[in-house]
Amino acid sequence: MKIHHIAIWTQDLERLVDFYAAYLGASVGPEYANPRKEYRSRFLTFEAGATIEIATKTGLADHPGGEPRAGYAHLAFSTGSVEGVDQLTTRLRVDGFEIVDGPRWTGDGFYESAALDPDGNRIEIII
Repeated sequence: MKIHHIAIWTQDLERLVDFYAAYLGASVGPEYANPRKEYRSRFLTFEAGATIEIATKTGLADHPGGEPRAGYAHLAFSTGSVEGVDQLTTRLRVDGFEIVDGPRWTGDGFYESAALDPDGNRIEIII
């Protein structure tokens, strides 16, 4: 068994899709729409084959507040190098995204930083 994809709800489909494409290198698939359910989504594919479905629908509730909370914690994206972590972290910071941790070496041996995507979802940038 393998994970096929993860899905993220958003109030603004285009904004979140654009973020993952511009900063994390996702290839963006065509939009799927189900007018009867007032649902739209797009699949994002990453170089190593992982996929994320970004979805929206009418009546979607706002993101729950409070950290930490039970459930989804973060998505981790590997740059392959310390320099890659530093460069992407700097680019996100300069472009106004919140960096919530790092870059730093963790106690379990990862070099990482953590940022928030436009919806406030935590992403980790690791070697």
